[in-house]
Amino acid sequence: MLSRVRAGLSAVFSTAPREIPPLPGSVPLHRSYILLNSPTPPSAFPSRYNTKLQRALQAQASHWGGIVNFAHTGYLFGSEDRTSITAFSAVGGSASFPNISLENVDDIARQLMFHSMREPPPPSIQPPAYSIQHADELHLYVCTHGARDCRCGDMGGKVFQALEEELDRRRRAEPLGSAKGVFVGQVGHVGGHVYAANILVFPHGDWLGLVTPDDVPSVLDAILSTERRPLTATDPPISPRFWRGRMGLSKKEQINLHSQSETK
Repeated sequence: MLSRVRAGLSAVFSTAPREIPPLPGSVPLHRSYILLNSPTPPSAFPSRYNTKLQRALQAQASHWGGIVNFAHTGYLFGSEDRTSITAFSAVGGSASFPNISLENVDDIARQLMFHSMREPPPPSIQPPAYSIQHADELHLYVCTHGARDCRCGDMGGKVFQALEEELDRRRRAEPLGSAKGVFVGQVGHVGGHVYAANILVFPHGDWLGLVTPDDVPSVLDAILSTERRPLTATDPPISPRFWRGRMGLSKKEQINLHSQSETK
């Protein structure tokens, strides 16, 4: 009930512009995206949601261009004080930490910093204490933070459901096909309510916006046909029609890359 009330208030006070700003270049420059796994879906979050653990990690991640958010993938483990992490880097790919708390946040933050760096850590530093995920895994996160903005709760929720249903259909039709190893989760506020539904694609690092349930099959086709790895400044955008930008690229680089894709 409370989440519905929050979503209703969001709808009343939404300040969406009548004209939607251009998609390309709307992704903030960042070198890594770090997700604290939440037992509560973002659709039930209050409008402004953070925890001591998230604030402590974000304070350090800001020094190397990391963004810390919350994700829910259906598992009910973890709490506000202790949980696991799924992290993605423009150069390091994906990584996971099974246990993070305020007691070890400094050590894990250091490992996340090295994970985001182009240069390996010096020999004096201990090997990374994270487990690298399987290279063939694909992670899709849809913003469903409805209390922050009703568009994310409404369109985000519908696109999340459509993605799950479409992937289930493809897996049943072809169990060993391209839909294998694809995980769909809900993510907290990513910025850009006006672009709802927003989808974050990892390990590629691409952000997509203005996706509707009817677009899901074609968007999935584009995602599944792209090699599963962090994309670079020269790789073409995934699904240019919906492309907001890419991890590791500045606004100017995102706009230029999108313009090049349109001329080909």
